[in-house]
Amino acid sequence: MERVAALGLDVGKKRIGVAGCDGTGLIATGLTTITRKSYSQTIEELRQIVRDRNVEILIIGLPYSMDGSIGKQAIHVQKFGETISKALSLPIEYVDERLTSYQAEQSMIADKISLRENKGIIDRRAAAVILQQWLDERRAKRNSDRITSSD
Repeated sequence: MERVAALGLDVGKKRIGVAGCDGTGLIATGLTTITRKSYSQTIEELRQIVRDRNVEILIIGLPYSMDGSIGKQAIHVQKFGETISKALSLPIEYVDERLTSYQAEQSMIADKISLRENKGIIDRRAAAVILQQWLDERRAKRNSDRITSSD
């Protein structure tokens, strides 16, 4: 089985939720939330996580509008993604992140965790949802390719 070294990011104006996955690429888990103070601080924190986890690709949630168009926030996220891709020398892929924060909030409600007092947890859980979506899509595509190639 191929090793998967991906990092999921939920990029916001104030915070970045960060998620990682097990080496098999089956399960995404929220790791941390980076509070954005400066560009250099944000890059350095990401660089340390990338180094510690031997990350090979960044998966970034792209906040499409509900009609599927790319709005102002999505453009900011794309610019940030391009910047960190260059700074960290890593490829990036974007995942539709519509409703990931909602899914994260619902899981926190189910776990009886206060939303008001734990904004950082929402961000890291949203990052885990983003990364899990990418892992699941990747696995489904590989399974589909295997079935097609054996026909």
